[in-house]
Amino acid sequence: MQRCFWCGTDPLYEAYHDREWGFPLRDDRRLFEKVCLEGFQSGLSWLTILRKREGFRKAFADFDFEAVARFGPGDVDRLVSDAAIVRHRGKIESTVNNAKRACEMRAREGSLAAFFWRYAPSPKTRPARLTRETLMQMTTSPESIALSKELKKRGWTYVGPTTMYAFMQAVGLVNDHTEDCFVRAEVESARKGT
Repeated sequence: MQRCFWCGTDPLYEAYHDREWGFPLRDDRRLFEKVCLEGFQSGLSWLTILRKREGFRKAFADFDFEAVARFGPGDVDRLVSDAAIVRHRGKIESTVNNAKRACEMRAREGSLAAFFWRYAPSPKTRPARLTRETLMQMTTSPESIALSKELKKRGWTYVGPTTMYAFMQAVGLVNDHTEDCFVRAEVESARKGT
């Protein structure tokens, strides 16, 4: 089976590629998790984050953003010492901040999903064929830039345009499985069903 070039041969990475990456996600808690983990991934490999994902889930109340929004300085200090996650104070503080912003967003928009899915690009703006070469050049998009700007305007952090493009890929706002990837058609079918 041909997979996207980036997932290598690690079984954890292959499972993530085959069952999660690019499939449309509309659950607010899981969307919040993806935003946070993409922020933690900045400067690291995604495999590092995957290997620590269960630790992150335990540390951040399974990404229940209402619970995380109540974290205080003592919680941040505790998490900076937690070897099960990436111990970066700025990213930990960002997750607490973004949880507060997520609560505000849900109150204003009805759900995180309603907000994020507005940034799914029109198929007409996407490449006709998605190859490794094409994908390597696509680190941002007009939509990821707009999403980043809007989130920053609303007080979110660690949500730059490249991070937001990775988020869009992960949650199915775009289908960036390459043409030769066996998962591409399944993801496209799932996206049409949403």
